[in-house]
Amino acid sequence: MEAFLEVARHGTVKAAAIELGLSMPALSRRIQTLEHAVGRPLFNRHHHGLSLTETGRTLHEQLSPILDELRTVIGHVGSPDASLRLHLNVLPLFAQQRLFPRLPELRRQHPELHIDIDTMSHAEARLGDGIDAAIALARSIDPALYAARLDQDKVFPIASRMLADGKRAITVPEQMQRMTVLLHREMPETFAEWKKAIGMPYLEPAGIDYFDSGPLMLEAAAQGIGVAFMHGHHFDDAHDPRLVRLFDFDVDSPYSYWFVCRPRALRQPAVKLFHDWLLGAKI
Repeated sequence: MEAFLEVARHGTVKAAAIELGLSMPALSRRIQTLEHAVGRPLFNRHHHGLSLTETGRTLHEQLSPILDELRTVIGHVGSPDASLRLHLNVLPLFAQQRLFPRLPELRRQHPELHIDIDTMSHAEARLGDGIDAAIALARSIDPALYAARLDQDKVFPIASRMLADGKRAITVPEQMQRMTVLLHREMPETFAEWKKAIGMPYLEPAGIDYFDSGPLMLEAAAQGIGVAFMHGHHFDDAHDPRLVRLFDFDVDSPYSYWFVCRPRALRQPAVKLFHDWLLGAKI
């Protein structure tokens, strides 16, 4: 059943086999065994991968929460403090700027709660598989998950102060055509949405570099490597005198931070405690 869920998540036997540490033939046999037990095909086979059949979708919807519940039960039995240990995924910049400064407050209120931190991207897909909850950066969240929006921000072009001073200072958006744009992989459409909002959808930079680390993006911008398109609070909370905001356009970001977990995870004391504190603290 776990093999089935992994293949459904990845869309290929190869990727799921790597995730589970199995050979592809061994994983394929497990899927065939489950299909034999169900009596119907669970996947449509294509040359580019697999997709769930109608039966497969029904099984996936009903099986996922059952296995989540089973993992929780096993965790509670195997670890004395599991009910008050949270496995949380959070992006490094949110953790650095907004979460960690408030964690001492949480520790004073709930000294019994312990938090294991995971910083890998795309945590929503791993919820229930070693991750209890996540603080995700996304346009929207899968409706099958529980999600609470944490903010709504603006898009800021952030650059080195050196690029805002002197004879070659960047003062108008057209000058972005000679600059490199820096984008976070969790916010790939930030620049496209920004240039559309300011009425210049045709604007093309000299190049685009992608990062999976917010702190490194800010450092790259501070060093003059490019112009980072990030959120207003990323700039404000950095408190870095090397950085400046370019231009003065008021553009809403299509992305927000969300608290995300599987609906059943809110029954876990550690998840519920952290969720209530996070939303109450308005971080």
